Amino acid sequence: MTTRYDDRARNVLGEELQSCSLNPVTGFYRNGCCETGPHDLGLHTVCAVMTPEFLAFSKAMGNDLSTPRPEFAFPGLKPGDRWCLCAGRWTEALEAGMAPPVVLEASHEEMLAIVPLGVLKDHAAA
Repeated sequence: MTTRYDDRARNVLGEELQSCSLNPVTGFYRNGCCETGPHDLGLHTVCAVMTPEFLAFSKAMGNDLSTPRPEFAFPGLKPGDRWCLCAGRWTEALEAGMAPPVVLEASHEEMLAIVPLGVLKDHAAA
């Protein structure tokens, strides 16, 4: 990773990381951003726009993101919601042809260690 002189998180475009979603509140740190750190073993670094196909894929893979879980203050996701996904789950979806669109400005630069920028741009949200 590149050494920086400031502590602001950067996105895959090398700019300041933008918020992914505050409704629902997303991110490993539940601050609305796809920030990561040493405790984020799943690398929740890609801001994705949920699609019906991806939500069904994720559920089939054992991670049901659409069912509300009130005990975790999780409302359940619906198509159109933005969510910080684990890098591994997004790449699994990519390989299966189910990758949801990516919000480049809100996806953390650490995602580039997993997926090249060109691939992310090919799946950029409109």
